[in-house]
Amino acid sequence: MNVTKLAAAALVSTALLLTGCTQKNESEAAAPKDGQDVGAKTEQAEQAVLAAAPFTGMEGEAFPMRPILATINNHPLARPQSGLSKADIVYEVLAEGNITRFLALYQSGLPDEIGPIRSARDYFIDIAEGLDAFYIAHGYSPDARDLLAQNTVDAINGMQYDGTYFERSRERKAPHNSYISKAHIEEAMADLQIDGTIRKEPHLSFHPDAESAKLGEIAATVVVGQKDPNFTSTYTFDPEAHTYMREVNGILTTDKADDTTITPANIFVIEAPYDTIDSEGRQSLDLSKGGPAILFQNGVALDTEWKVLDGVIMPVQHGVPAKLVPGQTWVHIVPEQSIGRSVTYTP
Repeated sequence: MNVTKLAAAALVSTALLLTGCTQKNESEAAAPKDGQDVGAKTEQAEQAVLAAAPFTGMEGEAFPMRPILATINNHPLARPQSGLSKADIVYEVLAEGNITRFLALYQSGLPDEIGPIRSARDYFIDIAEGLDAFYIAHGYSPDARDLLAQNTVDAINGMQYDGTYFERSRERKAPHNSYISKAHIEEAMADLQIDGTIRKEPHLSFHPDAESAKLGEIAATVVVGQKDPNFTSTYTFDPEAHTYMREVNGILTTDKADDTTITPANIFVIEAPYDTIDSEGRQSLDLSKGGPAILFQNGVALDTEWKVLDGVIMPVQHGVPAKLVPGQTWVHIVPEQSIGRSVTYTP
């Protein structure tokens, strides 16, 4: 064997030895050392894949579902409602006169039952469109009917699907007895070929935890409402849970479906211009301008503004989204220039 061949053989042998050493070192690095907790490493790996729900900031494995927005009846005869405890956000909005309705937003999960479902308004549809939500209602005002006929949003309405996707409860009388189930929502989206995957992420901002939200004036009790006690909400802060208990007319707000208590982590009160548009007392609502707002979280009140950013109503401070506490948010939309009269709070 000549010198060239000997040198080549030596190089190959050296490379093999180095490769073997490298593989051995990598194996030793991957293997648990004496006393190392294999379970801890597995737990760390599982935690690494957790995501934050886009509308609550709560951690979970994944949140691919498209937002679903349902109009829920808030007449005293419709209480307690089903499905409110599972909503990511609840918007409380005037429907006619001083009567409010709820728009319950579901994205991190969907309860088995939602209702009673009630009729649409044009500005409810505006909110659904901004959220890119699949919209659910039973009935409509004339303006809302026109928007739905134009397919402004993906939607189903009990006027067309009463007795199929929508079911009537025997425990209550119409119009307080229309309900829809998770199974029927999923069936409707499949039948109508509605895209069920989230297509637009909101830019809501969240604190890492409630303890991080400490700035603001102490506000242990918050009252939102005006003349009618049936539509006046009283929130009491629970310092251990860092959430609020909600009462209306002295009655604790609970979820009829599972008998759980409604416990929002944030109460966001905004004022916007309503106008009465007909003899029924129906309203119009302009959500384009933004305006003054108060954000309550972790037992404090924070003066903010509100704006619609990328279609979503959110608190803003110094031009950027103010942070929410992870959990459910309850949004009250009160008449323009009334926030001082509609909201009171005490330490």
